[in-house]
Amino acid sequence: MPKRILQGTVVSDKNDKTVVVSVERRFAHPLYQKTVRRSKRYQAHDEANACKVGDTVFIEETRPISKNKRWIVVTDSASN
Repeated sequence: MPKRILQGTVVSDKNDKTVVVSVERRFAHPLYQKTVRRSKRYQAHDEANACKVGDTVFIEETRPISKNKRWIVVTDSASN
């Protein structure tokens, strides 16, 4: 089964080796067909503490790393 990869923005880097990434998704409302924006925050593992607030990053599903961390930072598109 392939692992999901999401793109989002780092909103917090205060924890050690952890960043909080806000991922936004857009979809059409089932009845009114208006585009609706919903965001969700994921805690992701950042081994090198390289990501800073405002960076756009890709995160990938992985095994549970801690109580809340099930994602890892794959690449930092801001540095590329």
